[in-house]
Amino acid sequence: SPSKPSPSPRGHDSAEPPCPANEFLGPVGTGFIMLSLPLTVWFLYFACPNKGEGFCLQGVNLMGLRQMTLPVLSTLVDSWAIGLVLAWFAWLVALERVLPGEVAEGVVLPNGKRLPYKLNGHLSLWVTLFLVQQYTMAKGGRALTYLYDDFIELATAAMLLSTLLSVGLYCASFRRGALLAHGGRSGYLTYDFWMGRELNPRIGSFDLKVFCELRPGMIGWLLIDFGMMAKEREYKGENSLEMLLLVSFQMLYVWDALYNEKAILTTMDVTTDGFGFMLAFGDLAWVPFTYCLPARYLATRSSNLPTPVLLAFAALGLAGFYIFRASNSEKDAFRRDPSSPACRHLQSMPTQRGTKLLVSGWWGLARKINYSGDWLFGLSQSLFTGFGCGLTYFYPIYFAILLFHRAARDDEACQAKYGQDWTRYKQRVPYMFIPKVF
Repeated sequence: SPSKPSPSPRGHDSAEPPCPANEFLGPVGTGFIMLSLPLTVWFLYFACPNKGEGFCLQGVNLMGLRQMTLPVLSTLVDSWAIGLVLAWFAWLVALERVLPGEVAEGVVLPNGKRLPYKLNGHLSLWVTLFLVQQYTMAKGGRALTYLYDDFIELATAAMLLSTLLSVGLYCASFRRGALLAHGGRSGYLTYDFWMGRELNPRIGSFDLKVFCELRPGMIGWLLIDFGMMAKEREYKGENSLEMLLLVSFQMLYVWDALYNEKAILTTMDVTTDGFGFMLAFGDLAWVPFTYCLPARYLATRSSNLPTPVLLAFAALGLAGFYIFRASNSEKDAFRRDPSSPACRHLQSMPTQRGTKLLVSGWWGLARKINYSGDWLFGLSQSLFTGFGCGLTYFYPIYFAILLFHRAARDDEACQAKYGQDWTRYKQRVPYMFIPKVF
């Protein structure tokens, strides 16, 4: 139950004391979040459904929600949509297994081992896009419009898949020898189910967490965007400038993530968090079916913004992306080889652990300067939709909350990891997001 810890789990960490269940408001908070996430995905659709299926919330007039049509749950489940989502997942698994790719080692795990990871997500992206292009050429320009027409059924299918995967991961984590994540072994069912018990669940050499981190959801998000573009051409006769800018920016973001796939091996998601409902639902359902909301809105609606304003928003987004990519590239280069020519100008602070912390360059400006750039890039995508519907700004609002929370989690983890060195580092780099401001 969420209020009483379960018996001590079997597995690698069973001899260690349970971790405190103090993140995400504990067992009760994680239970509430798990119930609210599917409801949020449905709400974002029915508060502004496809054209002709009901009203769309105007501005931030919340009183208008009284006109929202509540769905019958049975109509949200469609066998064809479930089959398509399963086929999509299986297709990307097959590509990961068959296509060539660099094999890179992850960080040292608590058991002293380093796991190998096959990195061919970038190639999987281009193979998929090539075949999608061939399909649309053969079937005509309307070939992907079903991604718009059957959007909510596909979203429901993805939520079902992520939930079933989470159940399977939770049950499998009790097998003998499973390496458990520190934050997922509290003994509270809802908390551990949300956080994820097992750190690196694998089937042979196939790593489920790293696979789901970028491929099904991120590439799926891009294909949904293409479906929205196809619907706009059907509805308006051509693609608008705001749609072209929006999808171009989101394609850049997806491409960048997969091109730099190796970088995720050192992220908190991979090194620290277990693979549970939090990551499974986020990767497979939340990312593709909420991040595409601006494109779905523009498919049958207009931003009513003049071209100079759209270009100004594009400039803001490109500036954000530059900050995001330049700062992350600097960090990754320093981690690989601090003595390389690209890093010789950077100043660092030694720690008692024998590692170094950057205190100059981008990372001398703010401790999470990459988050600031990432958020500006996301904000620009919502700005492309204009100001007719507040729901299209869901992503930058949600993303700000996510980044604040993640920064706080990272700060706490680094304080525990580096101790007084982290305190001294924060004195050297006092700003979190915006230099001289925040």
